[in-house]
Amino acid sequence: MDESHQPLPEARQPLTRRTLAEWKTLAALGGPILIAQVAQMANGVIDTVMAGHASAEDLAAVGIGSSLWMPLFLFFMGLLGALQPIISGYNGARTTERIMPATWQGLYIAGAGTVIMALLLTNVHPVLAQLNLEPHTAGITQGYLDAFAWGIPALLLINALRGLTDGLGHTRVIMVFSVLGTLVNLPLNYIFIYGKLGLPAMGGIGCGWATALSNGVAAIAMLIYLNRSRSYRRFHLIADWARPDWQGIRYILRLGVPIGFTIFVEASMFAVIALFLAPLGPVVVAGHQIALNVVSLLFMLPLSLGMALTLRVSFLVGARAPDTARLISRSSLILAASIALVFALLLFTFSRPIAALYSSEADVQAVSVRLLTFAAMFQIADVIQVTCISALRGYKDTGVPMFIMLFSFWGVGLPLGYVLTFTDWLLPALGAAGFWVGLTAGLTSASLLLGWRLFRYRPTRHELPPSRRSQAGSING
Repeated sequence: MDESHQPLPEARQPLTRRTLAEWKTLAALGGPILIAQVAQMANGVIDTVMAGHASAEDLAAVGIGSSLWMPLFLFFMGLLGALQPIISGYNGARTTERIMPATWQGLYIAGAGTVIMALLLTNVHPVLAQLNLEPHTAGITQGYLDAFAWGIPALLLINALRGLTDGLGHTRVIMVFSVLGTLVNLPLNYIFIYGKLGLPAMGGIGCGWATALSNGVAAIAMLIYLNRSRSYRRFHLIADWARPDWQGIRYILRLGVPIGFTIFVEASMFAVIALFLAPLGPVVVAGHQIALNVVSLLFMLPLSLGMALTLRVSFLVGARAPDTARLISRSSLILAASIALVFALLLFTFSRPIAALYSSEADVQAVSVRLLTFAAMFQIADVIQVTCISALRGYKDTGVPMFIMLFSFWGVGLPLGYVLTFTDWLLPALGAAGFWVGLTAGLTSASLLLGWRLFRYRPTRHELPPSRRSQAGSING
């Protein structure tokens, strides 16, 4: 049985029993998603740790390069993420004939995204020039991005196919291939960064080549699995090919663009912060990158819970069980708050040992420890906001949350952070810590507004996908 397709709790059961039953389903969905997310984030940790032990310049270059490609990737990941609630809703409504046409429209969108990402990332020279980077660091950054660009097609292909596998409740599929990619990335990083097996030592540039090759291996393996697995006999990528259907593409874009833009707004703020800090030197950038990497890794648990929540809510909406959807969307906030408290305690207690894992340089460690202390303070707001917005995506409510995130991060968090970091207008200039105070303010604003939206949201009807006529035309394609 698919994890998302669990028996619905009886309405006559006690509220506690219904809630626990839904939490159990959420755990079955979210567990594999968590492992997949941690495996994907582990690639960033591996890159950061290995580049950091090569030199501070390599670490800074990889950090800046990641700050440039990550927001673009997250935008397209969010855009393609619309496939998950769409296909999960089809699964809940038992309209499985719509699933493969929707998947193919997602693949077409992934193809277009590949071209856009590759063109942008291989032409970042003007951006690097504006940052006034030391020439050696700038050269490593561009080399890292040029190498990384070769893996973009595989990266977006995996995310498009994830809409199919996660949407059907098969969250273990992406888990397996994410772990595979990480296992491949680790030895390749070692070979390319430090120059093994007769290859020259590439430093930070080697991280880009290792990531590109590991993405390619994972994508090829996933395609082979989907074409040979018994679980997907009724879903054939080749036999069920569908030509581009502009109505289907528009439907995905209508839901996905706000999701992608929402994620981009949040991620780009982190990227802009890294770019603003670049003139302060590689030590500050490296310390910020370490703190950001740690927080991003911890964020994988609430993010995975949120992704599972999106799948479950969309399935329940498709299955015409709005009361159960409302129950799970609201009760998940209890889980979220508990997770946040644990994370805050861990960051307060273990900031120094964590920083030492990333870098052996004392000045880099000192910056990291200070920033991790600030990071501990925004855990509750961060976890609450991702839980609320994930539930709203399950309802296919993506437009208003996008504007809430835009206001909170770019209207509150970033301006406040800039003022606190570089000016004495409110307080004596705090340096890098000022941006982390701004992050806390932005996340608090987002959690309050999204929580208000979730508790007041009353869907008047189930938002239907494109017409059956259009879908049937795609199937017959």
